[in-house]
Amino acid sequence: MTSLIELRNLTKDYGTFRALNAVSLTVEDGITGLLGPNGAGKSTLIKVLLGLVRITSGEGHVLGHNVTTESAAIRAKVGYMPEDDCYMHGLSGIESVQVAARLSCLPATEALRRGHEVLDFCGMGQERYRKVETYSTGMRQKLRFAMSIVHDPELLILDEPTSGLDPEEREAMLNRISIMAKKFGKSVILCTHILPDVKVVCDSVTILAAGQVRLSAPLNELLKLPNPAVNVDFSGDGEAMRDALRSCGLKAALQQDGTLQVAGEVTDVAEHLWQAADDCGAAIQNMNSSQSSLEEVFLKAVREKRDADS
Repeated sequence: MTSLIELRNLTKDYGTFRALNAVSLTVEDGITGLLGPNGAGKSTLIKVLLGLVRITSGEGHVLGHNVTTESAAIRAKVGYMPEDDCYMHGLSGIESVQVAARLSCLPATEALRRGHEVLDFCGMGQERYRKVETYSTGMRQKLRFAMSIVHDPELLILDEPTSGLDPEEREAMLNRISIMAKKFGKSVILCTHILPDVKVVCDSVTILAAGQVRLSAPLNELLKLPNPAVNVDFSGDGEAMRDALRSCGLKAALQQDGTLQVAGEVTDVAEHLWQAADDCGAAIQNMNSSQSSLEEVFLKAVREKRDADS
């Protein structure tokens, strides 16, 4: 099967500035987080994927279409939510979404029907009839999202979709993104600076730095520690639990927060944990695998690039 996105040695120069440097990347279905510091090349990469800028060298395919020769076919199948406002003053919310649908060649009546349908999905009520210039930040984000999905695209490219939202609106937006992927089978490229959002909804992560791909892997693989361990939250005598586990040949240590950390995979140590708890009269409340933080993974990738350049 053809991958969602396939890039091979793709380079983009703006005069003497190299925005993308020999980027090779394969993206599969699901939700992919696109991360990178300012100036990493994320915006240029998005423009390349949409066929909006011509590459300097290399090759790329999106949904099986060549980014150089079939850009119109790509844009017909992609929904793009830009970071900046893209509405037309004087139009209401529903009129703006209808225009987006008409630009995707939907008939007028169907465009209006779809407009109302996606605005309902986005949680927009009677405010859809107000002029868009009166909208709050949250309402404008909902509007841009609705405009990006109105033509039922196969792939969504969302640029900072939760930027400026309050916690409740942010959670609602992430829920909509998850529904689009899991219920409606859409693939999503989520470009964001908000790393907790990536942990909530993304299946895989791609990190750019200085125009190059530094990391690209499933999220659960990126967060794995080199030496696996299990964090155990329990009630009872911690020292007795620790000693019981050590007597079984396991490495166990009490943490400052009162939890217990045991070296190994959950599947390998779980039986010993339950037995030790039973022997010590303790009650295990939770156990989970220790993980690296996404922040640590991100900073390490970016710093490695800077160190290599210095």
